[in-house]
Amino acid sequence: MVTENQLPSVGSKMWSRPVGWFLDHVIYRTIVAGKGNVPAAGPVIFAANHISFLDGPVMFGASPRPMHILVKKEMFKGFLGSVLRGSGQIPVDRTGDRTALHVGKKLLDAGRCVGILPEGTRGSGSAESISNGVAWLALNSGATVIPVAILGTRQGDEHRDHIPKPRRKLHVSFGEPITVKRRKGEPGRVSMDRAAAEIREALAEHVKDAIRATGQGLPLEPAPGEPTSQHRHTAVAGTPADHH
Repeated sequence: MVTENQLPSVGSKMWSRPVGWFLDHVIYRTIVAGKGNVPAAGPVIFAANHISFLDGPVMFGASPRPMHILVKKEMFKGFLGSVLRGSGQIPVDRTGDRTALHVGKKLLDAGRCVGILPEGTRGSGSAESISNGVAWLALNSGATVIPVAILGTRQGDEHRDHIPKPRRKLHVSFGEPITVKRRKGEPGRVSMDRAAAEIREALAEHVKDAIRATGQGLPLEPAPGEPTSQHRHTAVAGTPADHH
């Protein structure tokens, strides 16, 4: 049971909004499209593709509305953990604990916005598969879902831990809103799988549209078992490879 005391406060986002803007428009050159697709009020789920650890902060700074983003709990350590908590982000236990989803639902029920990277881990960002968590949130809250395409935070064969150099051009595109609902007589599991498929398809198509509109492609992912560019370089240098 999630209590009101467990929810991030509205004020927790006030100072972090300028920080997000600074990241997007001073450190990087972020071009934002589709802000008009985001409802001005009411609960919204921002569902974005995932190619870099910067995706969440970049989406946060580009959004016309503040949001609480689901972030893996391992990031909530030290100074970074204090920043994440202070800015109202939600720790996620990826071993199966559903507390984060229930916190997200409470926030949506209060008319706030939740951000989620439903691919679950950094990859090509094509949204070929997503978790059912975003579908659970959408079905149980009735919130509008906005697919978000994030491009440029990782390019070519850059390693998944790569930090882009300052002033790189990034793209964030907010897609057309979608809603998913349970159908009368439809079993819960069937509803969940169907809703997840609808959200995945909308996100994947929006990512393709954003690529066509911007000319910015997705990063290259190595074939299974093939080392990334950074792996190859460290192997040549005689240092241990990063198997993250």
